[in-house]
Amino acid sequence: MNLAELNQSDSEQAGIELLKCCGSSKWVKNILAARPFSSAAKLHVQAEKIWLELAKDDYLEAFAAHPKIGESKTPEKAKNTESWTSKEQAGMLNAADPLKLELEQQNRKYEKKFGYIFIVCATGKSAEEMLSLLQQRLENIPLIELRIAASEQNKITNLRLKKMLADL
Repeated sequence: MNLAELNQSDSEQAGIELLKCCGSSKWVKNILAARPFSSAAKLHVQAEKIWLELAKDDYLEAFAAHPKIGESKTPEKAKNTESWTSKEQAGMLNAADPLKLELEQQNRKYEKKFGYIFIVCATGKSAEEMLSLLQQRLENIPLIELRIAASEQNKITNLRLKKMLADL
């Protein structure tokens, strides 16, 4: 979907495409209401502005639309993002089994501590880097970690908007 198509599509079709970029229904609703966009840059600016104005529950809804790092199981809500997710988590492809197991264990600790899955913009990161980041972030207090996770989600959304506009 290019920018013109995003601007001209009905809300239902555009919303389906936008949900691939960010799993927050409020974010999608607000992006749809902000159309038309005169440029991709304006879309990205507006997308970030809207993201930063959302509440914790909206962030959690977006986080829930992601598979856990290292897991192949995609949440039902995110089935239409599987091709993007597999590319984003490409650093996991050659990870050794002990590393995958450690990531799985650390993911569980993270989810137990914070109440949501570990969110990281995985593009370009190795499995070792993601494990290191996960372990570092386990030391955070919940308020700080929510801010970091939201920032990572914003990076993911930005990359996915670019992919959407390029029809990748």
